[in-house]
Amino acid sequence: MDQKSTDLTAATQLDCQSSQIQRLTMEGASAFKTPCKRDGAKTSPGGSCGTPITIPASPFMQKLGCGTGVNVYLMNRVGKQTHSPWAIKKINSKCVKTSLHIYQKRLSEEAQVLKGLHHPNIVGFRAFTTAKDGSKCLAMEYGGEKSLNDLIEKRREEEGGAFPAKTIELVALHVARGLQYLHNEKKLLHGDMKSCNVVIKGDFEAIKICDVGVSLHLDENMKVSDPQATYIGTEPWKPKEALEDGVITDKADIFAYGLTLWEMMTLSVPHLELLDSEDDEDDSFDEADFDEDAYYESLGTRPPLETESLGGSYQRMVELFYLCTNEDPLKRPSAAQIIQVLEPHQNVDDSKVIIID
Repeated sequence: MDQKSTDLTAATQLDCQSSQIQRLTMEGASAFKTPCKRDGAKTSPGGSCGTPITIPASPFMQKLGCGTGVNVYLMNRVGKQTHSPWAIKKINSKCVKTSLHIYQKRLSEEAQVLKGLHHPNIVGFRAFTTAKDGSKCLAMEYGGEKSLNDLIEKRREEEGGAFPAKTIELVALHVARGLQYLHNEKKLLHGDMKSCNVVIKGDFEAIKICDVGVSLHLDENMKVSDPQATYIGTEPWKPKEALEDGVITDKADIFAYGLTLWEMMTLSVPHLELLDSEDDEDDSFDEADFDEDAYYESLGTRPPLETESLGGSYQRMVELFYLCTNEDPLKRPSAAQIIQVLEPHQNVDDSKVIIID
């Protein structure tokens, strides 16, 4: 990559205190909601083997996490010591009935998509079946103990500062490989990239993308093929084109990917620096402290990054973050271009070098 210096304007230090953003990140930012405006045992054909798959009731499984309308559990398969555990995603029993059919449809669609994906950086499909309580369950490869968001929250609580540059580069490479597979080989837009949807095993021994439930099909030009399809995403990670009903391409994932790298450097959620806490003496969250207008104006833009505090070892990741979060999708790199730059011992074609303008 061209290492010429970039004129990056350092912004005010982001407020990373976990207690102040706890309300917005408690259930993994997958459950992120817009700040309030003040206006008031049988199996299905999806099974991966010939024998019946029995999913125990959720109280007998370890809860791994939760998202919008769903919970994820760890299932250690009794009597199958030689087999690895599974992650089981099922609809939250407390889900509002009016939304139940939406989440059921989304889970079925995710199972169908996941069944066709086979890549080391994407969580694998295992089965789509029915639990003893009658709820539909998606059984997946157990990709890791924690989501990247879990690790970010833990590091923030411990005041550990940005992840090491090498760790961020490792995550950047593996996630880019997964996105390149989705975009180029499967013609799929992930549609909700963020730290919550990256699972980590051990000390970053394995890094996998998960949650393809809102993925969209791409055409040969990398544009979403169905004009009626809706980009779901999660608000703080959405690019301008998604917020303004523009043309959605593979570059929507790249924008959110860039913000995922930003999360690892700041230990925060995009645009929550607008939470005004300078005069706060306690750790409580007050809606009155949130600059709502500024928050909405900031969506789809590049959040500030204090580069001076990071040091020179982060230069590549800072540059990549700036490239990926360009408001013009045509100026963002593709996943394949990112891999070219980050892949060890990769010979980069000079004509394809990515340069920050």
